[in-house]
Amino acid sequence: MAQIEDLEKYRAPALDKGLDILELLAATEESLSQAEIAKALDRSPNEIYRMLDRLVRRGFVRRTAADRYEVTLKLFELAHARPPLQRLLSQAMPVMRRFARDAQQACHLAIYDRGNLVVAAQVDGPGYWNVSVRVGSRISLINTGSGHVLLAFAAADERRLMLEEQDQPEQLTPALEERLTRVRQQGFENMQSLQIAGVTNLSVPILGPMGRVLAVFTCPYSERLDVRTAPGCDAALQLLIACGQEISQRRG
Repeated sequence: MAQIEDLEKYRAPALDKGLDILELLAATEESLSQAEIAKALDRSPNEIYRMLDRLVRRGFVRRTAADRYEVTLKLFELAHARPPLQRLLSQAMPVMRRFARDAQQACHLAIYDRGNLVVAAQVDGPGYWNVSVRVGSRISLINTGSGHVLLAFAAADERRLMLEEQDQPEQLTPALEERLTRVRQQGFENMQSLQIAGVTNLSVPILGPMGRVLAVFTCPYSERLDVRTAPGCDAALQLLIACGQEISQRRG
């Protein structure tokens, strides 16, 4: 009872109202009018007018020519005011090492950068033999498991920009769009490598607190003939899914 009273005592209704607006706009692909925002939040248009005005003046929200509102990238910029990659890697590396040990496979973590994925971290498997991707390598969005996962879990506007930013801009074909839909539904990609024979790309997303894809966790799986106790492809995929979810939860 005392805890509830403390929560009520320290309420900040104006701040709550502003955060409600930001969360609503961040979760909506299209811009919204003042009336639509008010209806979604169960408030009157006059009640949120001043808050919207302040958010616009501070740069968190943009007012369009059609008198509609959309969230800007200012929150994204604030979140990245401290080095985000180091935080992500520090949280991911222990999990990646555990996966490599348990699956007896190499793995890597890739992040998006100007039209491609870039391998930001890589861990070798415990044996002599590995199929690994060098840190710093740039990976295609179109013909890799990592790229499919990134595109599948990106918002429609982000996906379009990613494809346009490639050195040779691509359009989504019906076949690729169908595959991306399947990847998003099942939560992972499982495909034969289009670069190396005998390798199966297993990839899962690393998601932020708002469900935005931050990185892709991938295992270039190859069957171990020298270690009979090594997990098979399906078992390695389950380990990868569990580890990807753990990294996402650490990010949340």
